[in-house]
Amino acid sequence: MEKGISKAERTRQFIIESTAGIFNKKGYVGTSMADMTEATRLTKGSIYGNFENKEEVAIAAFDYNLSKVHQAVEQRFKKAITYHDKLMVYAMVYHSFMGGTFPEGGCPILNTAIEADDTHTPLKEKAAAAVIQWKKKLITLMEEGVKAGEFKSVVDNDQLALSIIALVEGGMMIAKVTDSPANLDKVLKTVELLISQLKA
Repeated sequence: MEKGISKAERTRQFIIESTAGIFNKKGYVGTSMADMTEATRLTKGSIYGNFENKEEVAIAAFDYNLSKVHQAVEQRFKKAITYHDKLMVYAMVYHSFMGGTFPEGGCPILNTAIEADDTHTPLKEKAAAAVIQWKKKLITLMEEGVKAGEFKSVVDNDQLALSIIALVEGGMMIAKVTDSPANLDKVLKTVELLISQLKA
């Protein structure tokens, strides 16, 4: 917990951190008030004294889980030298999704998109924004790689970026549903192949 923040802010952060894994595993609909009170050891009144409703907690939990993914990506970005390596950071981060740096329950974008596409518009919009931001980052890396002379120019960066995202997220889904991280590894090899074909 950060110093210099109010007790109310600390309590809010505690609620978010305590419930983030539950929302990521059970989803918005599947997470009950009993789950939230058990995880936080707080009363319903304490939780709703800090958040307007369950939706507000769920959205804050999504943001928290997504920030953990971003932190894992940034840590690897610092070590990546080439644009090829920078693009591969996403595959490597998701490759290690069973490890401690990844949010409990897996990818928050995938989990939220699957649950909220027809049932919860605010969470769907959060997941959509995360995908669009990811796509923009990939396209920027490809364009910078071309400028640096590392990549050949690609006709459709948008298509390639979306394909990489689809493979990573689809690989995560297959690995989870089959209880086999090896299936994700196979899909990520295809991601590596796509990225390698960019080399000038």
